[in-house]
Amino acid sequence: MNFDPVPFPLLQSFLLWLLVVGSATCIVLVVSLIATIATVGARGPVVFANELGAMVGDLVSLSPRRIFALAQLTFREAVRRKALMVFVVFAILFMFAGWFLSSSNLAPEFQVKVYVSFVLRAISWLILPVVLLLACWGIPEDIRLRSMHTVVTKPARRLELVIGRMLGYSFVGLTVLAVMGVVGWGWINRQLPESAKSQLICRQPIRGELTFLDREGNPTKEGINVGDIWMFHSFIEGATKARAIWTFEGVGPHVLDNEGNLLLENRFQAFRSHKGDMRRSIYFQYTFVNPETNARVPYQLKTVDEGRGRTDRINRTLLNIGESSKTDGKKYDIIDDMVSKDGRLTVEVACVDPGQYLGMARPDLFVRTADLPFYYGYFKAVACIGLMVLLVIFMGVSVSTFVKGPVATFLTFCVVIVSYGARDFMGRIVGDPIALQKAAQYSGLQEMKKLEGGGVLESIYRILWHMNPTTELPAGPSTTIMQFIDTGLVNFLWLVYRILPNFDYFSESLLYVANGFDVRFDSCVLACIMVTLAYFGPCVLLGYFALRVRELEAK
Repeated sequence: MNFDPVPFPLLQSFLLWLLVVGSATCIVLVVSLIATIATVGARGPVVFANELGAMVGDLVSLSPRRIFALAQLTFREAVRRKALMVFVVFAILFMFAGWFLSSSNLAPEFQVKVYVSFVLRAISWLILPVVLLLACWGIPEDIRLRSMHTVVTKPARRLELVIGRMLGYSFVGLTVLAVMGVVGWGWINRQLPESAKSQLICRQPIRGELTFLDREGNPTKEGINVGDIWMFHSFIEGATKARAIWTFEGVGPHVLDNEGNLLLENRFQAFRSHKGDMRRSIYFQYTFVNPETNARVPYQLKTVDEGRGRTDRINRTLLNIGESSKTDGKKYDIIDDMVSKDGRLTVEVACVDPGQYLGMARPDLFVRTADLPFYYGYFKAVACIGLMVLLVIFMGVSVSTFVKGPVATFLTFCVVIVSYGARDFMGRIVGDPIALQKAAQYSGLQEMKKLEGGGVLESIYRILWHMNPTTELPAGPSTTIMQFIDTGLVNFLWLVYRILPNFDYFSESLLYVANGFDVRFDSCVLACIMVTLAYFGPCVLLGYFALRVRELEAK
């Protein structure tokens, strides 16, 4: 995979969520208090306190029965509004998709990637517009048609109305998604060529930590940069002491296959400094190392399968072939002799050919355990899409409580697009450690610094005076004022950056399944669940607050 999955920082994210929600709540309360004082005068604080007390009373007196009734009504309205017509578009798309996707020239794993990516992306792109329109137009239409007045005059509270709308549209979206997911799974199994069906699997890798040795054998942070623009992979030089060293944890007899073999799967790249015979593959060698006993067992030479991955079956009984590729007859057990007491297995990789280079990143070598059926990872990815659908519904319903349908649709759509396309760039501007780490990961660097050049005013000043980002600004009151304003703007941008949801977690589930891997719970599924739950409470409260202060007679 061309990305490096890392566990979701649950505690750090929760503390950050408390900080952001608390800051946004304080801003809303202060603005509301000022507006109340400006409206009613000296009685403003009393009126504001009474309103807060009424809101707390509504929170503690919720009725699940009324919420379910409103959700059921919302589901029926969505069906009457032809929301399920999306199945027609879905069926037409899948009827003719096989004509354009079938290709006998592609390798089986690439055929699987094309078919799975098409199905999951089609499901996402078809269902999102449907739930976006339903969520953003439901409450504004109720207000316009005055059906909202019938509801709010009953015992149902506005808070229950918001929650009921969210649940009702969620039932619609998840129902549509479930049908699409089952049909898509059946379509993949039916349309995929027979030669590629063996690749419909979910690998369960054990990934390790990667370190390097330079050509002199000294530890280094990264390998050689051979000039690639995308520096995700580092390279080691052939026929030198340069090594790429992986350390895998949790290795034991349970990771061996039924025949007692250790499966090492690699996706190494080759870079040739001279052509030679292009039909000849570049050779590399595994060396198993036990740091506790200083045992080193080189394994037989392997070839780089360029552009594709390969799985090497390492027999549990190893022969020490030495540097001269001649065995001395001594045997080692890969589990008993090469795995440390704490379950760590260290594997060194060396490029054998002189003048050639071997490229790798941390995910490019892993211990492959027993594979899971394809549907196991596929429906996890569908579940992640479902969580994304819920997130869009929560945002759409919340926004629709204070603006009209077209504006709510446009605003929610913009939030989704900005979150997909510009959130990482915003993170580099505000200096977010996670965004900087992600940018460094994709560029192949050990670390990524915050974008230089200052804020908006400072950047404009540098452009007008033709100053590069590293040049010091002249000292003076104007510079101090400019940087003070930029600091305030950057802090506001930090709050906006934190408010925007991170949709990258939902997209990663597709990458797992399309590349034949199981969707990891700790780095993907858990992240999707927590992001969705993090926005449910604030969206409900924002929608309730907007409906409470809104004049329903105004269409």
